Amino acid sequence: MRIRGIALPAGEPVECWTDGGRLTFTRQPGADTVIDGGFLLPGLVDAHSHPGRPPGLGDPLDEAKLRADARAHAEAGVALLRALGSPDRPLPARFRAGTPRILDAGIPLGVPGQFPPGAGRVVPAADLPAAAVQNCRDAGGTWCKLYADWIFDADALARPSLAPPETLAEAVRQVHAAGGRVAVHATHPDACRAVVQAGADSLEHGLWLDAGLLPQMARQGTALTPTITVWARQLGAIEAEPEPVRSWFLDGLRRLPHLTAQAHDAGVTVLAGTDSEPHGRIADEIRSLARGVPADVALGAGSWTARAYFGLPGLAEGAPADIVGYAEDPRQNLAVLDHPSRIVIGGRLVR
Repeated sequence: MRIRGIALPAGEPVECWTDGGRLTFTRQPGADTVIDGGFLLPGLVDAHSHPGRPPGLGDPLDEAKLRADARAHAEAGVALLRALGSPDRPLPARFRAGTPRILDAGIPLGVPGQFPPGAGRVVPAADLPAAAVQNCRDAGGTWCKLYADWIFDADALARPSLAPPETLAEAVRQVHAAGGRVAVHATHPDACRAVVQAGADSLEHGLWLDAGLLPQMARQGTALTPTITVWARQLGAIEAEPEPVRSWFLDGLRRLPHLTAQAHDAGVTVLAGTDSEPHGRIADEIRSLARGVPADVALGAGSWTARAYFGLPGLAEGAPADIVGYAEDPRQNLAVLDHPSRIVIGGRLVR
């Protein structure tokens, strides 16, 4: 395939071709032109997703839903998913051209008392480091997902069951030594602090993250995935909660755009992740991030910045042939993310 347009983020005109699922700037004789003009975005990334997760806690992984969720992401231009928690086993899906690559974190792990049955695997705190390493290996050796807290009602808010900071730090150390990376769910300020001090690779949600920790996050490379849309989609349920849970969540949600801006200003990598149904709505999260950071920063959080963070290049020689074409510049109008003109994933034309 032959592709021409304005490449983002550089904003320069390019002409490239696909060759065996990769991009090349060497002319490929006989290639059909599939994009001729407009703006070219490196394939999108949803950094916090749960493809195949059934509606009920404790229900097994739904492989038909996994395939449908992957298709929904592909049709939105998402070429890479980080799957942060499967209900009962690592995901069976492997990359096929035309569907997103999946970085699987396997079954999420937490300590006793943290979450209801079916939300993840509960292990004694002393066993968390070894379990995290094994979980990472079982899921393909790239990521594991831990819970530092789980706030879901007034009792959990008053007496949060937090992963011991020293145990969390040891789990991160051992996973790093095994070549993996660690994403940690945290909303409570003490849990967020423990995640940062443990040196985790990414902090998920960060509802009450202390902005004073942002410089340390930047220094050590801990990314922030605010998942603003998951809170927004639960707004009705949150507003129906009794106090003080209602205000705790609502006030935390209100501060997230400003916290995101502070994180970016401090040099923290901000990632776009939806953590919610329906799948394929990364554009909503990018627009939510843009309430706090400039549009191009929000766009990068769901494209070139996220790809670089996960080790994938953008529109470069030899890069995976993941390109989304738009008639307009999405940096100037994020609404166009809902209307891609062409989508290529792994060298296959999706749309």
